[in-house]
Amino acid sequence: MTEPAESAASIRRAALRLALRLRAERGAGGLPLLMLSVLGNLHRRGPLTAGELAAADRLKPQSLTRTLAGLEQQRLITRRPGEVDRRQSQIDITAEGRRRLGRDMQHRDAWLRAALTDALSPTEQELLRLAAPLMERLAEFDQ
Repeated sequence: MTEPAESAASIRRAALRLALRLRAERGAGGLPLLMLSVLGNLHRRGPLTAGELAAADRLKPQSLTRTLAGLEQQRLITRRPGEVDRRQSQIDITAEGRRRLGRDMQHRDAWLRAALTDALSPTEQELLRLAAPLMERLAEFDQ
């Protein structure tokens, strides 16, 4: 059996290479990655506060100020006062935000779909499908 340190290094290298390749496969004129991350979090999780969005990407809420302003200016998100604490805004993705996010994902998904089909066997494809939720759990892990 492989040592945990060897596994960690191998997984890190593979995840980084895949992330870089997916970044390279983005369509022209796409949104910056931080904006896409915010839209993706809102799409998956529903309305969130700036603090919750920052925590999802391991950032400080202040570092999202410009990103949120830019998304709001482009009408990709909306803000409304929180129901429990009116001082804290709830941020949500708009229909246009969903369209822009979908357009961005479409380019990368097309490349990945072709790569899965052409480079991997059906068994290998299934192994990766099963590994996806595990990778999500690893990404969320805090010590």
